[in-house]
Formats: sequence, structure tokens, C-alpha cells
Amino acid sequence: MPTNLSRRVEGSAVNLAYCEIDEQRLIGRLVVNRPDVLNALNVDTAQAIQRAAAELSSRADLRCIVLQGRGRAFMAGSDLSAFAEDFDRAGDVVNALLDALEPVIHCFREHPAPVVASVQGAVAGAGLSLMAACDLVIAAEGTRFMLAYDKIAAPPDCGGSYFLPRAVGQRRANALMYLGESWDAQRAEQFGLINQVVAADRLADVTDAMAQKIANGPSRAYAQFKTLVSESRSDLQIQLDAEREAFVSATRTQDFKAGVSAFLSREAADFIGK
Repeated sequence: MPTNLSRRVEGSAVNLAYCEIDEQRLIGRLVVNRPDVLNALNVDTAQAIQRAAAELSSRADLRCIVLQGRGRAFMAGSDLSAFAEDFDRAGDVVNALLDALEPVIHCFREHPAPVVASVQGAVAGAGLSLMAACDLVIAAEGTRFMLAYDKIAAPPDCGGSYFLPRAVGQRRANALMYLGESWDAQRAEQFGLINQVVAADRLADVTDAMAQKIANGPSRAYAQFKTLVSESRSDLQIQLDAEREAFVSATRTQDFKAGVSAFLSREAADFIGK
């Protein structure tokens, strides 16, 4: 039997995320563990994910990394209540979130091991961006994919404007943002956003099988291929910086305040373009 060594990564007050390393099979897992709010990302969660990613980054012997969200959703984007607490400090919250999450993106892209996202339920906002930064994606039937930034009058972050057009093409990425489209798993597979759709009760088994297949494969060749792909799109940090500047700027607008407030109160926002 494989030996599982789990290293739990503590947030400021409660356990928010953990990474689990299977020493025998050389597979690492990063599991976002805030299921009561659909794994919505606040600063504590983001920092916990960053520490878990750093743990995985230190393990050059890993041959596959799996990203998951515990519970009925993968990640429902940012926790907007943090913005609504003080709109004057919303830009500071964005910077704190991205200070934690951008290193995670670089971990996914720079670690030699392929990264597999295993997703279910809601995949929205920054959760969609983080998923798109992975090398392979398996989704359960019933999963929904959306950017949803249009609802809060903000641009994408976490590399969404970088990875999504490269995955699905500019026109389809435009539809996610401008039209607020929500894709089911079958459509996401058809458009190239994900690799495979499986029955919800088979997601864990199929994910394990894929991770094991990768871990048993020619890891050096995989690492070389991953490096070549990454070097072919070497302007990632430039795009991340531009996204951050745009999002922080958006938090100062009336539309952002209206969008966040309307979202939290489950009402329709009235955007005025200011």
C-alpha cells in the first residue's frame, strides 16, 4: 500500500488548505478546503494555497500534481464579502489576494511535473483562471464554468486573460467575459477548456488513474515539453501585472461597488459606466 504523508498548511485561524504528498507514487495534491462557502477565495485562503504550493514546489521529485477543491464546488471565485466590508480598501484586498495567488500560478507553470485540475460544481472567477493555468483538466458532469467578472464590473485576474484565450480562442474567451456565458462540462470539453468529462461518482477514480499514468510516464520528457510550452508564451508576468493594475483600478469605480453589492444581495446591478 502507498504511504500517504499529509502536510496540513494552516491559515491565520483555521485550516483552509492542505497539500498531501504520496511518497510512494510521487504524486502531490493541493486541496482547497473551504467547502462551506464553495471554496471562495479570501486572503487567508489564498495565503494557505500559496504555502501549500510552496511545499509542492520544494519537491522536485514529484511527477504529478493534482489541484482540487473539497466539497460540492471546485472554486467559486473570490469571496466578495471581503470587498464589501470596506470598498475604499478593496484595492488592498485585491493586491493581497494576488500577492498570494500569483506565486501559485508560477508554481503550476514552473514545476517540472504536469499539473492536473480535478473539478466539480462551480468553477468561477479566479477559480476558472487557476484551473486554466493547469496542464490537464478533468471535470465531473454537472460542472459549470464562468468568469463572472462582468457581474462585479472588474476584469479577470490570476491569468484569466492570459490562459483562457490560449485555451479556447479569443472569440470564445470574449463571450465568457462580454456576454457572461456559463458553460456546462460538455461545452467546455468541446471548446478545449477541459480534457475530459466523467460521471460525478467517477471523478476521484479517473483523476487518480490519470495522475498515476503521468507519474509512471517519461517524466523528463514531460518536463522538457512543459518548459518548451511555457517558453513559447513567456510574457505571463507582464500579463499578470497588467491584470492586477486593471483590477485594482476597477475597485475604485461606482460600477464595482454596485456590482459587488448587488451580487451579495442577489439582485441585478445597475451599471452606469463610472
